[in-house]
Amino acid sequence: MAQLLHFVFLISVLGSMHHTVNGIVMEKLANKKLCADEDCAYAISLAKAEDDYIAVDCRFINIRRGQLIYVYSKLLPEEGAGEFWFGSVYSDRFVDQMGVLGYFPSNLVKETHVFKKGKTEIMTTDMDFHCE
Repeated sequence: MAQLLHFVFLISVLGSMHHTVNGIVMEKLANKKLCADEDCAYAISLAKAEDDYIAVDCRFINIRRGQLIYVYSKLLPEEGAGEFWFGSVYSDRFVDQMGVLGYFPSNLVKETHVFKKGKTEIMTTDMDFHCE
């Protein structure tokens, strides 16, 4: 029994080491976010990019004017911080940027269709700002 517990512990430690090697935890952009549901699994809205945006780091996505973006969460801005939304960008062509996820400035897009109001307030975690 003790050997089994040691094996499980070793696998857990090795698994957590593998996770930290493959990802980078970045600074949190906000402490809270609004979602359509408790898991932030459903899209709040569909937005259309009104301007281009080049991602500043791995938490963000590049967007081009005219692209459609499914919005899954909206960060609640804190004092001195900009407002960012989390979404999935799609390209005009099926092979370009299909379903790339990340943050983008909300002032560069216009919501074109609201699926479900983002009324569920959730605390963000380090995983919300984790980069691969």
